[in-house]
Amino acid sequence: MSSSGSSFRKRVGTRVPFILGTKPSIQNAQLLTSTGVPSLDTFIGGGIPIGTLFLIEEDVYGNFAKLLFKYYLAEGVISQHDLHVVSQDVDPVQMIEDLPKPIEKANLKEGSHFGPKDQMNIAWRYQNLPSVQTEPDTDFGHHYDITQKMDPAQMQKVNITYWNADEIDGTHLNGNNAYYEELLESIKQRIKNGQFYSEDSPKKRNVLRIGVQSLGSLLWGRDSTNLILFLYKLRSLLQSSYCICLLTIPTHLIKKISDVHRCQHLCDTAVKLESFAGSDRETNPIFKDYHGLFYINKLPAINSLCSHVPGSFDLAFKLRRKRFSIEMLHLPPELQETTQREQDDFGSVMLGCSNPRSKTLDF
Repeated sequence: MSSSGSSFRKRVGTRVPFILGTKPSIQNAQLLTSTGVPSLDTFIGGGIPIGTLFLIEEDVYGNFAKLLFKYYLAEGVISQHDLHVVSQDVDPVQMIEDLPKPIEKANLKEGSHFGPKDQMNIAWRYQNLPSVQTEPDTDFGHHYDITQKMDPAQMQKVNITYWNADEIDGTHLNGNNAYYEELLESIKQRIKNGQFYSEDSPKKRNVLRIGVQSLGSLLWGRDSTNLILFLYKLRSLLQSSYCICLLTIPTHLIKKISDVHRCQHLCDTAVKLESFAGSDRETNPIFKDYHGLFYINKLPAINSLCSHVPGSFDLAFKLRRKRFSIEMLHLPPELQETTQREQDDFGSVMLGCSNPRSKTLDF
């Protein structure tokens, strides 16, 4: 009598390839890469998962969204990833030439520690309280100095391609916008020629960073239907490749709020910037230490049942000379004390039997 063998086989996990500038996620073993802002990487789960689409909803003036876009490209240059830069508002070549210079971690931490004299300046009742770490500490990614430009020799080590619509007729072909169709075709050719598909077997595996600035602006046309169709096709294309795509969209120019929600749904990660420039919050003492609010509208759930949950969704961003940081929003202690004193004074006046506006007593 022949004995039949068991049909169970031990599952052998797929080996995560080693690529410079990437790391596997501790939650789902998904390969991650940095956005160029270490604090942003921490709040979204460690970085951008390979093969996903990252959406940044621009602030009204677009200044901070352009800055995040430069950080994303600069991180690709430092990590020696291939780049595919797309923009109709700004010359892509000039954008690469203006990338910020990376900062050494030793220089970044200078002046971050307080001596005994600095501790004496703190009020005595706050000295024994535990310090609140509003900005996460991580060694993944790099910081950049926006006052200095990156060395051109560093950029020559990276394969960078550009796309602009100067030679493309923007007329609609078969109901589709020619700009979106040509851009999607250029991305397909870039992935194919660079062997970035998952089934390809290149000599050395690398990551392709695709950056699209101000997608859906007035230069792309006024119809948001073609934008939504483009996002649907692009996301399906990235899922089977070693590519990531970060795009900024001025959603405040889209008339229908339902179209904005559809754009968020078609992207794996969606965040939004709200700048204080030109608003009443710019002079509000609550937000005096920040330049705007940061919203996380969607996080990816890859190889897991649920997405990453950050420690707080009340986030704000600030821009310094040597770093762009995203921190947890908190109320300043002096403002809390002032508010409490006003409430106490108001309560003590109303407890009396006389009119608070009159100095005479009423019986």
